Amino acid sequence: MQIVWFKRDLRVRDHRPLVEAAARGPVLCLYVYEPELLDSTELGALHYTFIHQSLVELREDLRLLGADLVVRFGSMPEVLETLHREQPITALYSHRETGNRITYHRDLRVADWAATRGIPWQQWGQSGVIRRMKTRDGWSRRWARIMSRPILDPPDALRGHPEVASEDLRSPSELGLPGATQVVVQRGGEREARSVLDSFLQERGARYRFEMSSPVSAGSSCSRLSPYLAWGNISVKTVYQRARERSEEVKALKKESAPIDPSWPQSLSSFQSRLRWHCHFMQKLEDEPEIEFHAMNRALDGLRVDSFRQDYFDAWANGQTGYPLVDACMRALHRTGWINFRMRAMLMSFASYHLWLDWRPTSRHLAQCFLDFEPGIHFSQAQMQSGTTGINAVRIYSPIKQVVDQDPEGIFIKRYVPELEAVPAEHIAEPQKMPGDLQRRVGCIIGKDYPAPIVDHGTAYKDARRRIYAARKGAEARQESERVYQKHGSRRRPRQ
Repeated sequence: MQIVWFKRDLRVRDHRPLVEAAARGPVLCLYVYEPELLDSTELGALHYTFIHQSLVELREDLRLLGADLVVRFGSMPEVLETLHREQPITALYSHRETGNRITYHRDLRVADWAATRGIPWQQWGQSGVIRRMKTRDGWSRRWARIMSRPILDPPDALRGHPEVASEDLRSPSELGLPGATQVVVQRGGEREARSVLDSFLQERGARYRFEMSSPVSAGSSCSRLSPYLAWGNISVKTVYQRARERSEEVKALKKESAPIDPSWPQSLSSFQSRLRWHCHFMQKLEDEPEIEFHAMNRALDGLRVDSFRQDYFDAWANGQTGYPLVDACMRALHRTGWINFRMRAMLMSFASYHLWLDWRPTSRHLAQCFLDFEPGIHFSQAQMQSGTTGINAVRIYSPIKQVVDQDPEGIFIKRYVPELEAVPAEHIAEPQKMPGDLQRRVGCIIGKDYPAPIVDHGTAYKDARRRIYAARKGAEARQESERVYQKHGSRRRPRQ
């Protein structure tokens, strides 16, 4: 009995483990609800709703090919041991996973179990992440070669193991998870992933490069593929090759003087670059799993741990900081599970610099809120926006300037912070500066209807700069920064 173990690869197209197993004989397709993941602080009903939708479609697609999706509940490798007793397992196939500590140690246990029983476990990459890489030199070239490999069609047919019993698929409530706050959420599944990709490449993506930073336009102009990449409804390679094909099509149309938005070439180029960065940040966690818990620059590990304030954290986490764009972004996350990258960076920056909160609890809160939570990208970016990598420029986002630059009319803000609905545009960035009579007239008394700023921007900004630069100036921090660069630094840009 050959087992194909589905994890964060919930699809049948471009799925090498499935193709390899099908070529060798009957296949048992397995998905396991793991208690350790269900109990984690990062995943919840938001994610398992998307996973459930993906599993329903995956089961349908596998049945059309001739096999079923066998579902079990339990810890790995105990589930495999139970299956092995029911019918001896001859081989295990899966994709490699660059996950959190839970999945990392889980995979080590599975490897020990398979080795003890003499069962070969073959794993393949499904992104541009390279395992056991000795140096970052040449990584981009290797990534490009991986992205250019052929996209695999599903097997023509599968032979399953109908004698092996399966449990039912479980909704989040059946898994005992508290209900999610998000009500306007992207739907999971491979067909949905391909539909979203098509709409981006053919219609929505024309202004991607110029509209991806503003939360007003990003919802439609960004690809919105991140959840499908995170849970494996579509492969990075598929997206990259489709984008490259579209670039060639756009070039041909321009050459023929066909009517086409002139922004397409730049937008497609920017999008393809970000697919590379997607894997670049995942590679950091692959190379150094400890960055889930420790600062990349170890000299900065204790930078904020003694400065945690629960009242600051609660205000930030609930969108009650008194800074309209910060609060709108957090509330949008609570409603939809998605915001664009620039606003994610601002949320993390505000927590780390203005509130001087340690990046670990704030990043875990955001992990719960992000439908597209991808551990490698998430923890790497959390540290980058908190100044603990030692190799990236310190960037402290101004929550006031971001309103002026990204939402000057308050369109996005007013959608998610209705208390500010009647506030004039000239006061939307700093409503606390409205005269008292205007506050009464528009029905928004600061400190009553909407919070006053939790900290003063100017004071917090200056204090954060002083503290972060003082910490990075030390000899130990500089030495650590050199180590971090050698291990994780991009070789495509000049050193900072």
